[in-house]
Amino acid sequence: MKDHDTKQTISVTPNSPTTTRTLTLGHSPDPDDAFMFYALAKGRIDTGAWRFEHVLQDIQTLNERAMRGELDITAISIHAYPFVADRYALTACGCSMGDGYGPMIVAREPMAIEALRGKTIAVPGERTTAFLALNLLLGRSSFRHSVVMFDQILSHVELGQADAGLIIHEGQLTYSRHKLHKIVDLGAWWKESTSLPLPLGGNCIRRDLGNSAMTDVTRILRQSIEYSLAHRSEAVDHALAYARDMGKELADRFVGMYVNDWTLDYGEIGRKAVRELLRRGHEIGMVPKLNNIEFIS
Repeated sequence: MKDHDTKQTISVTPNSPTTTRTLTLGHSPDPDDAFMFYALAKGRIDTGAWRFEHVLQDIQTLNERAMRGELDITAISIHAYPFVADRYALTACGCSMGDGYGPMIVAREPMAIEALRGKTIAVPGERTTAFLALNLLLGRSSFRHSVVMFDQILSHVELGQADAGLIIHEGQLTYSRHKLHKIVDLGAWWKESTSLPLPLGGNCIRRDLGNSAMTDVTRILRQSIEYSLAHRSEAVDHALAYARDMGKELADRFVGMYVNDWTLDYGEIGRKAVRELLRRGHEIGMVPKLNNIEFIS
């Protein structure tokens, strides 16, 4: 198992004799991202003139690196995207969409949602979409929060170091092992409120690569996702190295939640969901206004 902080470099040599260029590709060390980029990591598809250096870090760190423009391609929280839109464009593939499910707030004891106001909530990062959705639910500044690494939040709450925790990734399936109770599923709340899926994360690519390169690289990223979906068992086996506290069956379930048709393309509904989330985020003063959102196909 890789530590969440560890940078892993994997060079994939394309079959083409054309002069190659290496791009940095940032993504989270969790099963869905590992599944998504299995074909790239293991050289299962022809990447033409491109090589990819995989940089594995937690989403909060990747958001921060995107703010500094450090990576060529990176996973990013949709919440964080407006802050980097001048430098990056979203790729039409690679999104993680919670369609009626998503990040959860958990606590040691059951409580009403309203009781969370004024409490201290451990969160995985201030630019995560989960944190934006939490503020949309409870009201901005209606609670205290502390930033905790995403894979430590369950233990943090279990030990009484916070009143509640905002969990992402596989914690959504494993929180009960820590004797914690779900207070609210933010993806379900969002769906009830808007009739839309909750767009949690996506991939973005540097605009200064140029339109032709952005389109070509996005095509390769989509091919990697398509390969994994077509070779699901072997891709899930690969993803198990990043599945904390999960066997293959549970990892496969988690992957299915966040790598699916939405991941191949946002579609019009997914694009509408992104626009609505960011519009509401702007209304409460948490994101800058973004008039046009470009999706590279």
